[in-house]
Amino acid sequence: SSFKNKFLKIKSNQNYFRMSKNYIVPAQTRIGHVHLKVADLNRALEFYCDLLGFEITILYGNQAAFISAGDYHHHIGLNTWHSKGFPPASKEGVGLYHTAILYPTRKDLATIYDRIRRAYYPLTGASNHGVSEALYLDDPDGNGVELYWDRPKELWPKKSDGGLDMYTKAL
Repeated sequence: SSFKNKFLKIKSNQNYFRMSKNYIVPAQTRIGHVHLKVADLNRALEFYCDLLGFEITILYGNQAAFISAGDYHHHIGLNTWHSKGFPPASKEGVGLYHTAILYPTRKDLATIYDRIRRAYYPLTGASNHGVSEALYLDDPDGNGVELYWDRPKELWPKKSDGGLDMYTKAL
């Protein structure tokens, strides 16, 4: 099959990946944006802009929008190019687990929590990870969304060997 041939080709090229193993991405590298397929652009904009507070930077008719926090060109892209009117992706299987949106302070996270609570929008979870505190919800298309803030790095929990001691506890 086509998949098997691609897998065998990748497997035969493992030496290439071994040669590249010493490369480490620069520390200043960031995830610039996420681009999501949605079934209904207006419904997605109501969630991301009206509820979460993102601003539209570019709108492509009724098919796509780029939205931002602040003056960046876009943090999230939304489109219906291959997904208009379709149901959400299955929770089982491959795909995006969630998009994580980092808030600058705990107060900012509390403010968005209060907005969500007042809108009666359901959370799917809330966790203390030691390094961060996070709220979880699904957008109208079933895409997972994490809203979180990071504790100051000097307060991150450490193991006895100095490594990070991240965990998941109820928030």
